[in-house]
Amino acid sequence: MAIRTPLAVDKTVALNINGSSQRIRMCAARAGLRPLLVVQAGPGLPLLNEVPKFQRRLHLEQDFLVGYWEQRGCGVASKEDAKNVSLQQQVDDLRAVLRWFYNETKQPVVVLAISIGGTIALRALALEPDLAKALVAISPDSQTAMSDASVDAFLREQSRRAGGRLRRKVTKLARPPYLDPAALQRRASLLIDLGAIERGRTFGALLREALFSMIRTYGAFGAVNALRNMNLIQRTMLPELVSLDLFANPPRLTTPVHYVFGERDALTPASVMKDLPAAIPAPAHSVLLVPDAGHMVHFDHPDVVRKVVVSA
Repeated sequence: MAIRTPLAVDKTVALNINGSSQRIRMCAARAGLRPLLVVQAGPGLPLLNEVPKFQRRLHLEQDFLVGYWEQRGCGVASKEDAKNVSLQQQVDDLRAVLRWFYNETKQPVVVLAISIGGTIALRALALEPDLAKALVAISPDSQTAMSDASVDAFLREQSRRAGGRLRRKVTKLARPPYLDPAALQRRASLLIDLGAIERGRTFGALLREALFSMIRTYGAFGAVNALRNMNLIQRTMLPELVSLDLFANPPRLTTPVHYVFGERDALTPASVMKDLPAAIPAPAHSVLLVPDAGHMVHFDHPDVVRKVVVSA
């Protein structure tokens, strides 16, 4: 159900982050709530268009001053910003946004970070020990080679069982690693249709939802820019992400970390769900494996994720 009561706080703030023009939308049901920063999945996926979906599903504004941060190069950002994205740059940008949010609220920030956003947050919080109260990491990317192998095996097993059209699509799909956005997006469409991203949603349904939300948020021309930027960012970052391996050089955190994984998430092997929390030093951590959930656990089972966030 959508939030019916008007929010006491709902404003979009323009920020200059490390020479880049970025935006953060601040929402809260009432003044004085503790800060929560949402770090979006990606690479290249915009966030401001998804604010209504977060609000309908998770209702975080009832307990937090929620900051929805549009990362460098995303949405209606300039083409130049989209071209100047790297994993390290995103880490540096997140550190700057955390400092801004902390200074604005005078409180440590709870961070809700999703997929590659979780990876960025793990690295950033290791370098900013005093700015965050806790990190809730939803399906963080940890080791690309292992994830690619897991997905490849999953798709080929599913195609073997189903045969027909799915088998033809999987056979045509290039084998990993993925350096080209088109190949990555084709793989994503297969995973979505198989329920490994959001349970019960098809690629066509999610695509229509995304396009409608981008046009509503950015306008028709802005939606075209957002799609262009997504492709530019992915083309820039994919070669770097091929070698991503948090196990090889794990960040060391002084902030509690709460990991949430979906049982049906083909992108995150069971071994990662088991080994990653133990590999990353933190003063406390918890691990929650959610049944009947894919990669986007926060949309599949929002009540479960909301409970973790509120308790963090």
